[in-house]
Amino acid sequence: MKHARIHIGLPDHYPYKSPSIGFMNKIFHPNIDELSSSVCLDVINQTWSPMFELINIFETFLPQLLCYPNPNDPLNGEAAALLMRHPKEYEAKVKDYVQRFATKEAADLAGDTNEDDEDAEMSDMGSITDDDDDRAA
Repeated sequence: MKHARIHIGLPDHYPYKSPSIGFMNKIFHPNIDELSSSVCLDVINQTWSPMFELINIFETFLPQLLCYPNPNDPLNGEAAALLMRHPKEYEAKVKDYVQRFATKEAADLAGDTNEDDEDAEMSDMGSITDDDDDRAA
């Protein structure tokens, strides 16, 4: 099972102000900053509406972003260039990141099996599907 651990920060004026979204594990994706793991997603960063709920982020926005990267508006230039120029190499690197950083075994090796107070505030996105996870790292 593949796991993407996500950190969500809710501002004081939520839902009128958008939440901040970031991944806890490393993700190789054109629209996710590899160092900070912050997410570049217009619906969260620019067009947020108080009508959206957190469930929209988990069930629609993030799966769409992970499955359909936009290399024309990258936070990770290396991932964007690789996707545009060498898609098979991009796919191989995504699969490598999934195996290294987004499996239960990787979390266990990183010592991430015990939840402490900080982890209790984090959300675990769980699994999309194995086919989607291979593309969504």
